[in-house]
Amino acid sequence: MRSNPYPLCQAHILVERLIGTLRREYLDRLLFWNGTDLLRKLLEYRDFYNEHRCHSGLDGKTPKSMVTAESTTSASLQGYRWAAYCHSLFQLPVAA
Repeated sequence: MRSNPYPLCQAHILVERLIGTLRREYLDRLLFWNGTDLLRKLLEYRDFYNEHRCHSGLDGKTPKSMVTAESTTSASLQGYRWAAYCHSLFQLPVAA
């Protein structure tokens, strides 16, 4: 299996999908008065999205119900390497 030469592009796809879902399901139907009001409403939507909204890709379960104490692990800072991107213009750490 070939590795993705542009792993950051994959991350952008996920972020774009999240932004699209947020706009379609929430922001297009919402009025907010200022930045503080928008932040409060976004935090409410985050709780709804993770705790109450059923996800078809998770067999109707919520993301919060899928997370257990055993599934959360801490990242080790000992095992990493540097990967070059954009024709070696910059480097980012990746898990080794």
